[in-house]
Amino acid sequence: MRILALLFSLLAAPAFACGPDSDCVIGDRSYRIALPQLQDGAAPKGALIWSHGYRGSAAGVMRNRALRRVAAEAGLALIAVQGVNGSWNLPNGPRTMDSTGAAEFAYFDAVIADAVARFDIDPARVVASGFSAGGMMVWYLACLHPEPFAAFVPFSGTYWKEPPANCTAPARSIVHVHGDADRTVPLNGRPIGETHQGRVMDALTHYRSFGNFGNPSQSQPLNLSCETRANAPGGILEYCLFPGGHSFSTKHLGYALKRLKAKGQL
Repeated sequence: MRILALLFSLLAAPAFACGPDSDCVIGDRSYRIALPQLQDGAAPKGALIWSHGYRGSAAGVMRNRALRRVAAEAGLALIAVQGVNGSWNLPNGPRTMDSTGAAEFAYFDAVIADAVARFDIDPARVVASGFSAGGMMVWYLACLHPEPFAAFVPFSGTYWKEPPANCTAPARSIVHVHGDADRTVPLNGRPIGETHQGRVMDALTHYRSFGNFGNPSQSQPLNLSCETRANAPGGILEYCLFPGGHSFSTKHLGYALKRLKAKGQL
């Protein structure tokens, strides 16, 4: 009887079931998701949408238990998005010089809509984050497609070549974290093929002007050296350096999420 009951339960399970170990299919693309365990009375679950690095995968992101734990502690589902063949279609990229980013923006919209419908994600508490090429993806979302997101946390990535001519309103909060000795995505950029990685400071200066962020204050949380600017609506533009190269720490992500929550951005 128990075996029959198990079979009936499996047959009754929704055909679209997916999670950290299986793909949530949307059209010709997919994502993976790990949901947090929320206590009674907790705020509705939001989501941390994580963009992997070059040649990465959503499955690989889900193997990072520390990343899943940090998201869950913030009351967020971890959504691992999947680039096509492990790559993101970004403006001025080595193989995507003519891209506008529109295909990726449509994909992120579809992921958010699907996650809201399937998993009851709060669309007002969605944060975009990612590392390396994923950090580049986050910067383009912040500038050119900010509306679906509450805030952005790019790690060790910036625009290809230079910032877009204009960003799209509204300005959101950004906490950018980077290694001061990064040689893969250097702070001052580097040539790659017919293009080059942009300068991190150019991205920050461009967004500071766009969002009317004011004078900086300095702080040194954890092993970070941070410069923070605020604007009239209460947003922050924070730039944090750590001693080291091209790497990512979940402790720094946890710090960024706490900063955004304290500022009412999450």
